[in-house]
Amino acid sequence: MSKGNIKMSYKDTLLGKIKDKSIKVGILGLGYVGLPLAVSFAKKGINVLGFEKAPKKKEKIDKGINYIADVEDADLAKVVNDKSLSATTDFSRISECDAVIVCVPTPLDKFKKPDMTYIESACNDIGKYMKKGVLVSLESTTYPTTTEGFMRPIIEKASGCKHGEEFWLCFSPERVDPGNEEYKTENTPKVIGGLGKDANEIAVALYSLAIKTLYPVSSPAAAEMVKILENTYRLINISMINEIALLCGKMDIDLWEVIEAAKTKPYGFQAFYPGPGIGGHCIPLDPFYLEHIAKNYQFDLTMIHTAGQIDNLMPHRMTIKINSALNRQKKAINGAKVLFLGVAYKPDIDDERQSPALKIMDEVAKKNGIVMYHDPYIPEITTDEGREYKSLDLTDSLLKEVDCVVFTTNHSDFDVKNIVAKAGIIVDLRNATDGIVDGDKIYKL
Repeated sequence: MSKGNIKMSYKDTLLGKIKDKSIKVGILGLGYVGLPLAVSFAKKGINVLGFEKAPKKKEKIDKGINYIADVEDADLAKVVNDKSLSATTDFSRISECDAVIVCVPTPLDKFKKPDMTYIESACNDIGKYMKKGVLVSLESTTYPTTTEGFMRPIIEKASGCKHGEEFWLCFSPERVDPGNEEYKTENTPKVIGGLGKDANEIAVALYSLAIKTLYPVSSPAAAEMVKILENTYRLINISMINEIALLCGKMDIDLWEVIEAAKTKPYGFQAFYPGPGIGGHCIPLDPFYLEHIAKNYQFDLTMIHTAGQIDNLMPHRMTIKINSALNRQKKAINGAKVLFLGVAYKPDIDDERQSPALKIMDEVAKKNGIVMYHDPYIPEITTDEGREYKSLDLTDSLLKEVDCVVFTTNHSDFDVKNIVAKAGIIVDLRNATDGIVDGDKIYKL
C-alpha cells in the first residue's frame, strides 16, 4: 500500500469515526478552557477522556464535582454519570484517543518571554503515546508559527510519524469569556487553522460535533495571529482609554460622561472603559507572545509595546490615587487601613489571574498600608509578591473602621449605596458609584 493510500486510509477512518460519533477525544488540561470544551463534546454523546496532572482535579471529575463557573453543575454531573466524560492522570492513555486537543497553560517567564514548557511536555506525551491517524489541535494562546514550527518537530521526533500522512495538526484558539451569560463554548464562533487541507477538513468535522459556527482559515499561523489580534486590539484600546482617564482626572473632566456622549455616534466608535489595569490570562500577556516572534523578523511593535507599558503602570498610578485621596483627608497611606472591594479581574467571576487589584494591594502594602479585602467569589488569595489574605465579611462596622475603601472590581451584588453611606474615603476605580453624588468622599479614576 502506497503512502498516499495510507494517508487516505487514516483520514477516511478518522472522518468515519467523527461521522458516526464513535471517535474518542482526549483533552489535555481541564481548566478554564479544557473542562468547558470537554463537557461540550460529552453533551453531544462523544466519548471524552480528560488528561490532568493535578490529581485533585481528576478526583473532582470522577465525583462529578464542578470547579469551573462557566460549566453547569448539572451538565458535568450528567456527562460523568453517563460515562461520556472521564478523567485520568495516566498520559499513556493518549493511545486510546482518535483526536487530542491541547488546552494547557502558556504563561510568561520572569523575562516576559513565552514559557513553552507546558506545550513542549504535552507534545512529548502525545508523540510518545499516540496511535497513527490522530488529529492534534492546540487551543492554548501562543505566538504565530507555534503549531508548525514548535509542535510539529517535537511530535514527529517523539512519535516517528510523519505529519500529513500519519497524523494532522491544527490550531483553534480558545475564546473563553468567564462570566459571559450569552456566549459559551458551544455558541461562540470558532476559528480553525489546519496545517494543510486534510487537517482543516478533519478539524472542521471534529469541532462541528460540539460547536455551532466554525470559521476555517488558511493555516495555523493565521489562526494563531487571529487570537493575538483579538486581544491586542483590546489591550491597545483599554490602555488608550486609561491614559485619557488619567488626563481627564487632572483636567476635572468626567470621562464616563464623555464616553456616553461619544457612544451616540452611530459609526466609527466603539466604547472602551477605564479601570485600574487589565487582568485575565490573555490580554495582559498576548502582546509579549507577539513581541517574541516579531524579534525574529527584526520588527519593532512600537504601539503594542507602549500600550503594554501603560497597562503595567496603571496599578502604580492607582496607588498614587489612593495616597492622594488619603492626603486630602489629612491621612497618610503609612498605617492606613485600606479595604479593597473585589479582587477578581472582572465582575461576578471567581478568577483573579493577572488581576490589577493584586498588584495595587502589593503596592499599598509596600508603603506600609494595612491591606484588607472583600470578594464574595474569592475567599482567599496570594498576591504576585506572595502576600496572603482572606476575604473579610463586608459589615457596616468594617466599613466604618477602615480609612479608605477601594472599588477594584464592581461585582453586581455590592450594595454600593450602603457602602458609600457607611464608609469614609472611597476611591472608585470602576465607576461603581455612578449616579451617587458625594464629592467629599468619592474619588474616581
